[in-house]
Amino acid sequence: MCGRYASSRRPDDLVSYFEIDEAPTEMLAPSFNVAPTDPVYIVLSRQRDGSPPRRELQVARWGLVPSWAKDAKAAARHINARAESVATTPAYRSAYRRRRCLVPADGYYEWQQQGGNKQPYYLSQLGGAPLAMAGLYELWRPPDGAGATRWTCTVLTTSAPDEHAVIHDRTPLLVAREAWATWLDAANDQPDVLLIPGVPGVLSAWPVDKAVGNVRNNAPELVQPIDPGGHQPTLL
Repeated sequence: MCGRYASSRRPDDLVSYFEIDEAPTEMLAPSFNVAPTDPVYIVLSRQRDGSPPRRELQVARWGLVPSWAKDAKAAARHINARAESVATTPAYRSAYRRRRCLVPADGYYEWQQQGGNKQPYYLSQLGGAPLAMAGLYELWRPPDGAGATRWTCTVLTTSAPDEHAVIHDRTPLLVAREAWATWLDAANDQPDVLLIPGVPGVLSAWPVDKAVGNVRNNAPELVQPIDPGGHQPTLL
C-alpha cells in the first residue's frame, strides 16, 4: 500500500509539469510526510458549460469518501484502492468510471519487515521527475445539507515489480506521461488497459530514518538515505 508520501513542489512547477489549464485557488505548504486525511494536490480534467475539457490542479483530502456515505468517518480507510478490484468495489466503482485523477508526488514511503522491526524506504522516480500516481476523486456532500462540499481522493495500488517487492508487495499505480490524457478522460470507458503491474527500472529506493513513522515529523531530512546498519541521528 501507499500510506505516506512526499509532495514538496511548488504549485507553479506542478502547473507546468502536468500542463494544467487552471491553477489551484488554494495553495498547500510543502510536505515531506503526507499522511491520510491531509490536503493534497490532484490533477483532473473537467468539462463545464459545454466548453472543451480543461485540466485542473485541485486540492482534495487524501481518503476517499463515497458520494453515498452517510458521514466522512471512513476516509482514512480509503486512502488506497486496489487496481485489481477497483472497478467492482462499491466505494470506488463510480469514481473509477467517471472521476479519475493523478496524484502528484516527489516519492513515497514503504516499510520493509526485518525480523521484529520495520525499516522505512523512500522510493522516487529515476531522474527526479514527479510521480503521477493514478487516483480517483469524489465530491462528498453531507446528507443533511449542513457543511461545504468536500473533495476527497484515493491512490490506486498494483503489484510491485520484483526489484521492489522485497520491500513491499504493493506499489502506487503510476501513469506514464503519454497515458495521462487517456486516464483523465471521463469519456474513456476502457481505462482497464492502464491497470498494469509495477514496471521495473522506473523507481530508485533507499532506506530512510524511522522518524517518518511519526506524522509530526516533516522535514527534507526524512527523504535522505541512511545506513540502517550504522549509528544514525534520528529526528524523533
